[in-house]
Amino acid sequence: MQSIDESPTGFRALTTGRTKVAAVSFVVGAAVVTTFFAIGAWQRRWIADDGLIVLRTLRNLFAGNGPVFNAGERVEANTSTAWTYLLWFWAWLTDGQLEYVALWVALVCSVAAIPIAMYGSARLFGTRIGGLTGDGWTLLLPFGAVIYIAIPPARDFATSGLENGLCIFWAAVLWCQLVAWARRGAHTSRRSAAATLVLAFTAGLAPLIRPELAILGGLVLLLVFFAPLGWKMRLGVVVVAGTLPVGYQIFRMGYYALLVPNPAVAKDASGAKWDQGFAYLTNLFGPYVLVLPVVLAAVAGVLLVVGGRMRSKRADATGADATADSVDATADSTTDTRSTRLAGWSRRLQSSTAVVTVVVLAGIVLIVYWMRQGGDFMHGRVLLVPVFITLLPLMVVPVTIPAHVGAAFRRRPSTDSESVISDPVDDAAPAPESSPADRRRARAQLVGAVAMSAMWITVVVWAVSTHANVLPNAGIDIGRSGIVDERRFYVTNMGNENPVTAEDYLDYPRMSAMVEKIDEYREDGGVILPSFNYDEWYVAQLPGVMPKGAERQVTVYFLNLGMTSMNAPLDVRVIDQMGLAYPLAAHTERLEDGRIGHDKILPSEWVVAEAGAYPRRPVLPGYLDEDLVRQAQVALQCPETKDRFASFEAPWSFDRFKHNLRQAFTFNSYRIQREPEYEIQRCGLEMPPPVNPR
Repeated sequence: MQSIDESPTGFRALTTGRTKVAAVSFVVGAAVVTTFFAIGAWQRRWIADDGLIVLRTLRNLFAGNGPVFNAGERVEANTSTAWTYLLWFWAWLTDGQLEYVALWVALVCSVAAIPIAMYGSARLFGTRIGGLTGDGWTLLLPFGAVIYIAIPPARDFATSGLENGLCIFWAAVLWCQLVAWARRGAHTSRRSAAATLVLAFTAGLAPLIRPELAILGGLVLLLVFFAPLGWKMRLGVVVVAGTLPVGYQIFRMGYYALLVPNPAVAKDASGAKWDQGFAYLTNLFGPYVLVLPVVLAAVAGVLLVVGGRMRSKRADATGADATADSVDATADSTTDTRSTRLAGWSRRLQSSTAVVTVVVLAGIVLIVYWMRQGGDFMHGRVLLVPVFITLLPLMVVPVTIPAHVGAAFRRRPSTDSESVISDPVDDAAPAPESSPADRRRARAQLVGAVAMSAMWITVVVWAVSTHANVLPNAGIDIGRSGIVDERRFYVTNMGNENPVTAEDYLDYPRMSAMVEKIDEYREDGGVILPSFNYDEWYVAQLPGVMPKGAERQVTVYFLNLGMTSMNAPLDVRVIDQMGLAYPLAAHTERLEDGRIGHDKILPSEWVVAEAGAYPRRPVLPGYLDEDLVRQAQVALQCPETKDRFASFEAPWSFDRFKHNLRQAFTFNSYRIQREPEYEIQRCGLEMPPPVNPR
């Protein structure tokens, strides 16, 4: 028999065997979880109405009209810039039908995010994947990944045509890069420097993925910037991270005359809606008892932190005697200066602890942000990405079976003056003598393994019982909260389990009638307005003689912007009451008691006035107010409003670009009164006389 110190070959064999067990358990777990998620996402495949909105922009790009929603109007109707151009690239490359391009890109991004995130968590533990206090045979089991894929909305929005899949894919890639950066330590080669710059580039993409993800991207960049780097590298981080988003921001301001995408103005982050935010959180957590796995995840995180600290203390104690003499020799010559303290603080930033803290903090801040905002009208949608980010460090968890379970409960007398052990590969070898401290550590390790296993089993059981849950009245009733299971709502109303194409949405109420009405008024033009009858539309017709320079055009005015715009030709103008694609509506004040996500509703009289439709009865649809139309005509003469229209309608030139750059700061916060009468007063204009005075 040989001591461990005298048998490095045997120790390496044992270590290799344990590493293989961890690797195999990880691969099997990642494959199983990813497969189940892919199957579930495919079964619930669909493209949401909002997912169709971005495809209208792609159609205009391919038609040569630029990145716009309506030809001749520079309006950025898509929140995720990266999603727009990612779909454009794949549509250009494959020449496929746009709906299926969006479906497959979203599906691939969503599914790929799961194993990537799990790999990052596995690397976080690295070779130090022992139990609470010691070594053993470690299994890497899917934990946070199981929680995420079990939430039904996670599978709904794995396709949907929205950018959720891209968001979690980006977060997973950033997580892997961040973990690798923390493990590399100080930069000693060009390769490590290049990897750091790639990390900075990925983090810099955050506002282009979605504006609020700048919280995570910004925290990561701060972490990297203040970690041990030379000033040249710090400058490189700033340049690499900022070039693309800053460049696009300048383009956005000069082209669209706004600081943010138009939907961000339409959904207006001003004002807090905490009550609605708590209702939105409850709407996600309540039906699936999501608080159970979240609490278990928190406990698992605490166990791993405690275990890590205990291992660190043990390692420090082991190496203390060997380093005591050198420490004493240099203690007197070491001065605790401010620079050394800052250097120590900087080194601690490039650590697993700092990385985990930043990611979890960003996820929690994003959850709080959406609660303040009031959430969304789509069940679970905007909380999925923050939940995914918060779970990143626990996508997999280590469960370690102690190497010598018996050492936790008995003390074997020593047969020699020196503790020895046979080749570690030999399972029949006797265990070494155990000290009281060793036995305590072994017991703690065993308790930790049992606790982690129990929590993992509980999460799996919860996931199995939750994955098929459906909200009460899903697809039938929106409810007082204004939140709806979006997929089930459209599936129920169209009788189609997997609506994907714009043509599928012709089965939605009003859509077929809209297409017929567009064909009827294609030459004469007019404003097509929704009727109270689901099979009819009203039309505000244009005058027989158009003003000089005006063109006859069909305008469709409806809330469901995706299905209308994708079933309408590009020469038909499609705008909405909420303002996603219509700046006039976007710049109205937010309604305090409006349905969340729909709390800007522009009266139809504004559109009739702005489109130049005939403002008098009997040509004007009977439910519209002639006086309001006349007041809207006057209110549209407000100088600031005219400037706003010019910023996106006037021909684009270098002078217009410079003008928009300056005005973007004011237009971002510019608001108008939704009632024409009050807007006239705000602008100091003269109130028109009543059309039919009494």
